[in-house]
Amino acid sequence: MNKTTLERFYDWLTTPIEPRSRVALALAVVPLALTATQPLWSIHMRAPQYPNGLSLDIYAHTIESGNEGRDLPEINVLNHYIGMRKIDRVELSDLDWIPFAIGALSLLALRVAAIGDVRSLIDLSVLLVYFSVFSLGRFAFKLYTYGHNLDPRAPVTVEPFTPAILGTKQIANFTTTSYPGWGTAFLGAFALVVLGVTLWHMIRRAE
Repeated sequence: MNKTTLERFYDWLTTPIEPRSRVALALAVVPLALTATQPLWSIHMRAPQYPNGLSLDIYAHTIESGNEGRDLPEINVLNHYIGMRKIDRVELSDLDWIPFAIGALSLLALRVAAIGDVRSLIDLSVLLVYFSVFSLGRFAFKLYTYGHNLDPRAPVTVEPFTPAILGTKQIANFTTTSYPGWGTAFLGAFALVVLGVTLWHMIRRAE
């Protein structure tokens, strides 16, 4: 009896992934682990009164600023004048769970590399895409709330704004530039391998 299309699809899901795909997934865990050692995002601010600029690096677990950590207090002083909330580690609560998510993805990738089939490979790809989109969305939402929930009693009144998420934006006399760091590049390298291996197995099925 010929199998239905759905039955053949379920059979394909239980197919073990190819050995070279297992090697690629295992090696891809290395850049994923390095994600925690480099900034995920970097923000730089320049103004006439700050010719050397002010910088802020966001890691998976913490935030660091330039000038041996003195830039962050200076940024918070400037934010106070326009009624913006203080930027600190407590405010960035998403950094509490991101390291655990990276660790979970690493373990899942190693499990798929060791004993996984196509179904587990697709599950890993879906979780990776969800994590990436959700994290970027939360980052954009945080920046939006910072610039729109301004204290009306602040010494300086400015129109609500969204700080630069990606690229350069002029806010008052400050030019703010925001871009991904090496941590995001490492995460992107891991994503390319996982999605590439998944796509490869889908193409092989279609042949």
